[in-house]
Amino acid sequence: MIAIVNYDTGNIRSVINALARTGCTDWVYTDDKEVLSKADKVILPGVGEASSAMVKLSERGLDTFIPTLTQPVLGICVGTQLMCESSEEGDTVGMGIFRTKVRRFNPTTIQDDLLSSLKVPHMGWNQIDGLRTPLFSGVGEGAYIYYVHSYYPELCQDTIATTHYINTFSGALGRNNFFGTQFHPEKSGAVGTQILRNFLEL
Repeated sequence: MIAIVNYDTGNIRSVINALARTGCTDWVYTDDKEVLSKADKVILPGVGEASSAMVKLSERGLDTFIPTLTQPVLGICVGTQLMCESSEEGDTVGMGIFRTKVRRFNPTTIQDDLLSSLKVPHMGWNQIDGLRTPLFSGVGEGAYIYYVHSYYPELCQDTIATTHYINTFSGALGRNNFFGTQFHPEKSGAVGTQILRNFLEL
């Protein structure tokens, strides 16, 4: 059974539809710690603003509970950012699972003639490279995935995929049983479906 964490944020219907494309129909949407602890896999989706999302997790006691989980856990977008040490968005303290910080894109650090094509948020298709771990089995270097974000996890020892936009950042993170994608696998077509299928098979 797959548990999708309920903390009043996230693109839940898109995640459910994406799970269906992998053939998975055994899922539950919950904030119940007992249910989460017994699930085979846990998904922490996220859309929105980091500090308010962390408040929702904290209200349920999930900010300290999620790091104790021992089964595979996948964060998506803001869900991944909350698993980092901190975020510049709302000066948010994260769960500290991944040993990196989340920064805001700053186009002014590049040449002025590129500013017209490099907007924030970073929205649309981009590539992932430097792929590591079984999360990317069957996914080729340079595969295209879908992003919608203004903040990004910095490169670190937990980086398992990179993307370049304004600067190079962690497209995905992995540490022990925890994984996170800054991109949206549920919106990334066949590549995203393969990544989700790989997660379900861990």
